[in-house]
Amino acid sequence: MEHEGQGAGSVRAGTRGWLALAVLALPSLLMAMDMTALLLALPQLSTDLGASGTEQLWISDAYGFMVAGFVITMGTLGDRIGRRRLLLTGAAAFAVLSAVAAYAPDPGTLIAARALLGVAGATLMPSTLALIINIFRDERERGKAIAIWATCQFAGGAFGPVLAGLLLQRFWWGSVFLVAVPVMALLLAAGPVLLPEFRDRSAGRRIDPLSVALSLGAVLPMVYGMKQLTLADGHGVAAPAAALVGGALVGAVFVRRQLALDHPLLDLRLLRSRPLSAVLISLVFAGVAMAGTGLMVTQYLQDVLGHSPLASAVLFAPMGLGVAAGTMAAPALAKRVRPATAIASGLSLSAAGCLPLLASDGLVPVIAGITVLALGTGPLFALGTGLVVGSVPPERAGSAASMSETGNYLGGSLGLAVIGVIGASVYQARMDHVGGAAARTLAGAVADAGHLPPARAGELLDGARAAFTAGLHVTGAIAAAIFAVLAVLVAASARRGAAPQPAPASEAEARPAGV
Repeated sequence: MEHEGQGAGSVRAGTRGWLALAVLALPSLLMAMDMTALLLALPQLSTDLGASGTEQLWISDAYGFMVAGFVITMGTLGDRIGRRRLLLTGAAAFAVLSAVAAYAPDPGTLIAARALLGVAGATLMPSTLALIINIFRDERERGKAIAIWATCQFAGGAFGPVLAGLLLQRFWWGSVFLVAVPVMALLLAAGPVLLPEFRDRSAGRRIDPLSVALSLGAVLPMVYGMKQLTLADGHGVAAPAAALVGGALVGAVFVRRQLALDHPLLDLRLLRSRPLSAVLISLVFAGVAMAGTGLMVTQYLQDVLGHSPLASAVLFAPMGLGVAAGTMAAPALAKRVRPATAIASGLSLSAAGCLPLLASDGLVPVIAGITVLALGTGPLFALGTGLVVGSVPPERAGSAASMSETGNYLGGSLGLAVIGVIGASVYQARMDHVGGAAARTLAGAVADAGHLPPARAGELLDGARAAFTAGLHVTGAIAAAIFAVLAVLVAASARRGAAPQPAPASEAEARPAGV
């Protein structure tokens, strides 16, 4: 069956379109839950499988590495071969690999399964977002749909550890992975019925293999280097630094090639628009501030306030729920003010939310601060993502979606690395008078305190917790500065440049492929 092309802003999606959105929200919800739920399952599975410290790191990181590396390629691949086709293929692979991970007999098998899950996961996010753009041609409906899609993503991140905790109380660690199987089965059953097929007929189906290799050669070393800097603890930074430099050099070659191709893997010409560039920069650096702050706050809840991992996950949930609430409120806010004004105002609110982290101690001010911080980012993730994917013709929405997702992943990795290193440096500067492991990390101080008399142990732990809290204060200051600068950047770019408009597509290009 062939569908007629729809004019942007003229055709509403109808009941079938909203049912399709419910189906498309499932991968968004699941992937976010999967990435956070593993954190609680890791100790149990490591004990059962006998995973070493290095193997535990790869179990945690292999998935994110491969998603970050392949999301650019998969976004464009969906444009070429069909978004629904790629989504359903990725969903089938994700279900099978989740079962393999659940019953993995050894760490090596689990690491391989997690890496392949990352490749499958990279097909899901750009495909779902691109299909939303294609299904919802009315601008207001599109804004609501993207807000719902983003809300599921952040709500999944908030509830992932909670779900994992409930599963682990009754079942073995593999149950955390098996949750994906029925969800993907539902997507595979409903997808062919509810989801239309779309692809870019003007570009052909061939993807430049050199561009794929260059994108992997740029993103993977950079994400690896950022992750390793977080773990370097001031020592052994040469290898992560070399990975970052190598990735940056390959990235420069990748940029040159994309600008020279008629049908690039990633259309970097979009960055000539100041408002669009400002939004993409904001997505990256908001990810830096949120990931870095989240890292410090979760450690603060456990290592300073003494909460268990599950209790910390529950206490930390307001950060994900705050973003979800902000994304849901964004479409209504955009009816009253310009999107750039809404985004800039939200970022200003996020900067204000960082203030309690600057000087306050204790549970209530910290949780209140991250909740307000997260709430303010909602307009950026909802309206900003809509601006990015709406800046291209519908047939290239997958490529634009991959640009947005790559910015999110790189921002998160950069935040964990840079702010993690800064927090560690503050701690070490305040504990330089103490020898041993206590001088390097708070966990080391806890270990050293176990070998000391009670009075000296209490004194050491008090000093270590105060030093870590000082690092949290510095993190809050950095995050506040980032959000404030981004608010000014978005507001200024909106005044200087017109919002990007999608290039007109020919009738043949705009028409969906046969279902």
